[in-house]
Amino acid sequence: MINEFRTKHWTSLKERHRAGAWEVLDAGYGDRHRAYHSWKHIVDLLEKLNELSHLVVRRDIITTAIFWHDVVYLTRNTDGGQRPDRENVSDSAELFRRYSLFKESDAVAVYEMIMATADHIHAEAKQQHYAGFVADLDLFLDLDLSPLAAPWGKFAANFEKIRFEYSWVPEAEFYSGQLKMLEEYMIAGARLFRRPETTKKWLNFATANLTRCVNELRTRLALPVSGSANAVR
Repeated sequence: MINEFRTKHWTSLKERHRAGAWEVLDAGYGDRHRAYHSWKHIVDLLEKLNELSHLVVRRDIITTAIFWHDVVYLTRNTDGGQRPDRENVSDSAELFRRYSLFKESDAVAVYEMIMATADHIHAEAKQQHYAGFVADLDLFLDLDLSPLAAPWGKFAANFEKIRFEYSWVPEAEFYSGQLKMLEEYMIAGARLFRRPETTKKWLNFATANLTRCVNELRTRLALPVSGSANAVR
């Protein structure tokens, strides 16, 4: 599956990266400690990009940002504390720059797309790197949040995959952190997705999932701690 996926999506980008780039990506997304932030997530976003190809200005830029945006994903710092996601995003963006052979203006565009995932709701383009960059940035960010609109069973499964990635974090602490993030998405309301096309396609489903998940997490946090129960069913 990975070889077919590599041929389909990476071949056109290979010459614009230094030797070893694919191996770095594969080491990241193939890490056995990952469950959600794995190759499956990248494949999902690229398949959705195909479905929305009529909205794309620079497919190569968005595709490259998808490949690199989660390549670094560590949940714990060397001191044992929880690693801020912004550090993962920054390290992912820097790793792209290290392997990039894109011309500078395009490399900066990809870098900015990756960095925007550190704050999906409030991210803004710093400049129009090419005609249509802002629209492409908005589409990329919407793609990254599209799993929020998955059928409930898949949404719940994704939640448990993220829990696996943070299995070392105490249950109540993890649920509290997830609740805070999901509540921020709920507060965003109609601003959750940026493009009118993606808003129409995903907002209602995402809102229903967020409402259900937030309510279940609030209930779960009000109960005695149990190591076996799932928060989201």
